[in-house]
Amino acid sequence: MAIVVKKQTQSPLKSTNELYADFTSDFDIHPVKNDVVRVTNDEAVKQSIKNILATNRGERFFNSDFGSDVRSLLFENMHSATGQVLEDIVRSAVENYEPRATVEDVIVSADPDEQYISITLVFSIINKQEPIELDLILNRVR
Repeated sequence: MAIVVKKQTQSPLKSTNELYADFTSDFDIHPVKNDVVRVTNDEAVKQSIKNILATNRGERFFNSDFGSDVRSLLFENMHSATGQVLEDIVRSAVENYEPRATVEDVIVSADPDEQYISITLVFSIINKQEPIELDLILNRVR
């Protein structure tokens, strides 16, 4: 008498390390997959924070509180009080509108001669151990 043994043909599920995924801000199309390109994990959270800080309050329809008024401080006289206000604005905007990130430190430096403000944001992503550093340079356009 013959015994028939069924061989398992299913492959185990692939384990992905994608915690977070977003579309790119310019909705690029992948040349091979012909689908919208995605950014994942750290890059997705960084892109979201940049978007929050680049949006002025009142710019987004039906959500007038969204964003930060960082750009409004570019034309202020830069001194320690302005730097502290800028740190507070960045910290509160990220804490309020990016639930995936926890702000650890905000460092603001300005060069009035070159007319730019440099913001270094140190944050950690929920479910990850190591902190991430995001450097932003805001230039005056006018």
